[in-house]
Amino acid sequence: MREIIHLSTGQCGNQIGAAFWETICGEHGLDNNGSYHGTNELQRSKLDVYFNEASSGKYVPRAVLVDLEPGTIDTVKNSKIGNLFRPDNYIFGQSSAGNVWAKGHYTEGAELVDSVLEVVRREAEGCDSLQGFQITHSLGGGTGSGMGTLLISKIREEFPDRMMATFSVVPSPKTSDTVIEPYNATLSVHQLVEHSDETFCIDNEALYNICQRTLKLNQPSYNELNQLVSSVMSGITTSLRYPGQLNSDLRKLAVNLVPFPRLHFFMVGYAPLTSIGSKSFRSLTVPELTQQMFDAKNMMAASDPRNGRYLTVAAFFRGNVSSKEVDDEMYKMQTKNAQYFVEWIPNNVQTAICSVPPNDLDMSATFIGNSTSIQELFRRIGDQFSAMFRRKAFLHWYTSEGMDEDEFNEAESNMHDLVNEYQQYQEYNAEDELDDYADEQVMEDNME
Repeated sequence: MREIIHLSTGQCGNQIGAAFWETICGEHGLDNNGSYHGTNELQRSKLDVYFNEASSGKYVPRAVLVDLEPGTIDTVKNSKIGNLFRPDNYIFGQSSAGNVWAKGHYTEGAELVDSVLEVVRREAEGCDSLQGFQITHSLGGGTGSGMGTLLISKIREEFPDRMMATFSVVPSPKTSDTVIEPYNATLSVHQLVEHSDETFCIDNEALYNICQRTLKLNQPSYNELNQLVSSVMSGITTSLRYPGQLNSDLRKLAVNLVPFPRLHFFMVGYAPLTSIGSKSFRSLTVPELTQQMFDAKNMMAASDPRNGRYLTVAAFFRGNVSSKEVDDEMYKMQTKNAQYFVEWIPNNVQTAICSVPPNDLDMSATFIGNSTSIQELFRRIGDQFSAMFRRKAFLHWYTSEGMDEDEFNEAESNMHDLVNEYQQYQEYNAEDELDDYADEQVMEDNME
């Protein structure tokens, strides 16, 4: 089996993580204690990717829950899925990162990180053939961003040949929780560029917009936002959790999606998203799902794919779907919107189909796009970062934890480079290059 170890870090990471486990237990016929009550053999066949089977017959998630304060972990423990997780896999400190990246990465987090790695090692030893890790965290706070990236780099050192996928909640301009988010996010992106293999970017502003515009929920709660995130996570991991699918592990997914090692930040989307009132008026068809899936309003990152071009795309359909119809729709989508796809990567849209639909739907589709427009998101954070860093505002909270200003400069320039790299491939035109190449050939011939 190709097992995956899941880590939830910080308040946001643990809340999204809990929603994810609740969703996939429901899909695999497990109750809140991990006992199997399913009816379909498919539900069971690849359970060991995410679960260990205990001697009592119950299934235990291969998950490690980490936070620097006990609050969120207690909430998960006392929730309806609290009994699902192994008690030793809850790891928490007694202080807090206080939203400061440096505390999570260098001081408080560094004290706790060894005990987390011990649990990760124990989980890894229990695997036959570990394929990699997935981590849920936010980039705006202190623990998820600071300690989350510390864990990623430590795990990278110890398991250099395993995949590292992150579900990262990126701070957004309208729904800011803390003033120093741009610092935390920039320092985190600096780490993710180097140490992550695939990063799924989710942001609260885009989730709020989906809830308000599409689902017609005026005041969405965090529960509703987390529900959205967990449906996307469940969609992305579908091909890992059910047998006989394409893209059946994290590495195959990355090989199809990452054309250059640094450009591994993806936008995700999900369909169908319909307000409760209009559900009965919609028919779920492959063309309808494809249309909605590529719609800018469905993207869970606040950047508009129409302002960039897709390097690669992966789409997962679930339910009773004809593969010919999926291929036809995808082909139509590509030819109709050819200017939004780079022409120098042919066949850059991958599709996979799983016959098991999500719990309450007949069919659904999940979208992962590697689009150059994601630079908007980094550009926005970079601008906010520069505005504060130029005046050295709030810097003492970081330097007092032993950080150096050079690290800020380095993180800022790394993010600028990332933005420039995306921009370069967005403007890159293969035809111009062919013309240049033809001119060079003519010149060489003339010289001869």
